[in-house]
This record gives sequence, structure tokens and C-alpha cells, in this order.
Amino acid sequence: MTQYNAENQLQALYDIGAISKTLGIAFWLRGGWAIDFLLGRVTRPHDDIDIVTWIDHRERLEIELEKAGYEKVPVKKEFCDRQSDFHKEDVDITFTYITRTAGGKLIMNGLPEWVWRPESLIPETFILEGITAQVIHPNQLLEEKEVYEQIGRLPRKKDAVSKKILHQIIDEKAYGL
Repeated sequence: MTQYNAENQLQALYDIGAISKTLGIAFWLRGGWAIDFLLGRVTRPHDDIDIVTWIDHRERLEIELEKAGYEKVPVKKEFCDRQSDFHKEDVDITFTYITRTAGGKLIMNGLPEWVWRPESLIPETFILEGITAQVIHPNQLLEEKEVYEQIGRLPRKKDAVSKKILHQIIDEKAYGL
């Protein structure tokens, strides 16, 4: 785990936004940064950046990230179909890839048993410190936190805080949807 640096992480998000715009591809934030963009403010230090995009964009995205100075980091073999990891300076970024089943259900590429909610991909953009990004729907973010616990991942303090914030966002419909 690298040391938290919000400035560098926000710069990485800016870079990824610019690369994605140039390529004409969409991406959505997951995890803590998604919550922060939903709220429009940084709520806590983040260990990394979690991003979702379509599997069809993987090759072009990886090429452009490397051109921009992001180093591709090897991932465990069992995760190769569904994620790419990158590092630059003190910023770790995980890209996970989604696709649709033959029946049209949204899934994590290489993980067909994890069916996502139909509304998971919010079309609106959110702004944080002048940076725009789309985020995964709060209901999907909350479900993800709950599934982790069900499959045996030890609860972390930040997960409990995130779940509480997500419940508030959902209950108050504070994300403008």
C-alpha cells in the first residue's frame, strides 16, 4: 500500500479523464472516490483509485496510460480477465472491466456470477475540485460492500463508514438522480 496523496490521485483522475475523452470511452469510479464525487468533497484519505470501464476499451486504454507514464503492474492470474493495475508516483489505480451477457445482464468480465444492478452505470457526471467523473450508482456501491462481507472479506473500519454514508446518500437521494 502506498502513502495517500490526494493531489497526485486527483491529478491521476484528471489524466484518466483526459485520456478517456481522447479515446471516446466512458469510465465510472468505484469505492471511496465514487463516494467523494457523489458528495462533491474529499471525505477521507484513499489508498487507491478504483475505476470501471468496458472490456472492449482495455487494449487502447492500457496503451494510452503507458504513453502517459503509468506503469502497468502485474495482477494475479485469476484476476487477469477482469482487471488491470497501474501505478504512477504514489498512486495505485485498478481498472476493472465490465461486459454484458448474451441476455444483456451487466457483469464483471470473467466473473459471470456477479450480476450488477441494471442502474449501476450512472450517466450523469459529478465534479470534485474541478475534475469531472461518472460514478457507479450508490446502490451498487453499497451492494458491493455487503457482498464482500458475505464472501468472507474481513470488515474494515472504512467500509463501515462508507456503508453509513452510502445509506445516507441513498435515503436522501443526495446524488441528484
